[in-house]
Amino acid sequence: MAVLNMVQALNQALEQEMARDSDVVVLGEDVGVDGGVFRVTDGLHAKFPNRVFDTPLAESGIVGTAIGMAVHGMRPVAEIQFSGFVFPAMNQLVCHAARLRNRSRGAVHCPMVVRMPSQGGVRALEHHSESVEAYFAHTPGLKVVMPATPYDAKGLLTSAIRDPDPVIFMEPTKLYRSVKEEVPEEQFTVPIGKANIIQEGDDLTVVTWGSYLKEVMDVLTKAEKPSVELIDLRSISPLDTETIISSVKKTGRCLIVQEAPRSFSVSSEISARITERAFLSLKAPVQRLAGYDLIMPMPQGEHLYLVNERRIRTAIEQVMTY
Repeated sequence: MAVLNMVQALNQALEQEMARDSDVVVLGEDVGVDGGVFRVTDGLHAKFPNRVFDTPLAESGIVGTAIGMAVHGMRPVAEIQFSGFVFPAMNQLVCHAARLRNRSRGAVHCPMVVRMPSQGGVRALEHHSESVEAYFAHTPGLKVVMPATPYDAKGLLTSAIRDPDPVIFMEPTKLYRSVKEEVPEEQFTVPIGKANIIQEGDDLTVVTWGSYLKEVMDVLTKAEKPSVELIDLRSISPLDTETIISSVKKTGRCLIVQEAPRSFSVSSEISARITERAFLSLKAPVQRLAGYDLIMPMPQGEHLYLVNERRIRTAIEQVMTY
């Protein structure tokens, strides 16, 4: 197995799926000759010159074109350069891609993937560091995934391309090149809708996703106690409720760590499900550690907004000493 970072793993998944299925196409701003702003599509245009193409700077047009391709039997993978740029395409995603199966009573599917760099931590400009997973998870008909490792990035992207429904594929920018691991060179899939138990524990369940898996793991490697069961969601929607509930019933405590603003968020939904299904097992209220209900600051103030190791350690102590 090769040791890859997330950019390399995503590139390998795209190349292998394009070689396997001639209906897979890649489109977006600068994805062709330049290989994408983060070089995720690097080299694909030379190998598949008629199936990797640049588009105008028009997100609504990118996604609308991808929907048309998908309805007619192709499997487009559309790139939005940053998740903060996706809003011009929300009408296409929410009103059309997500509804086509229901609108046609199952006669029409929309097998497309919309990739986008997401989350902060790289001191980028405004609209480049948003965590917008809750927008899409709230929309019936859209699947939403966010890998936290190169292995999962390759396996989840392969699954997303093969899925019959539209998948929002969010890639933590901070993890593109900061984490490497062994990734099989052959094709494989990671199922959408199945969380990953990173480590088992008895005292506390910690649920997170995206770039905060690494942050939490860094904290846990420096502390012997408590015994933490760490869950990487991988899939935001569908959400693997069973894995979470089973873990909380065992540990009796739960901390949810996210980057997005606290209110009306994915952590809110997870907390509600735990309360509904594991209330009698709780030894403490579910703790949520999140971004503030503010716009992501500009680069100079980003560190004041983001969840960090100190805040994670404090949150763990609070839930354990309740």
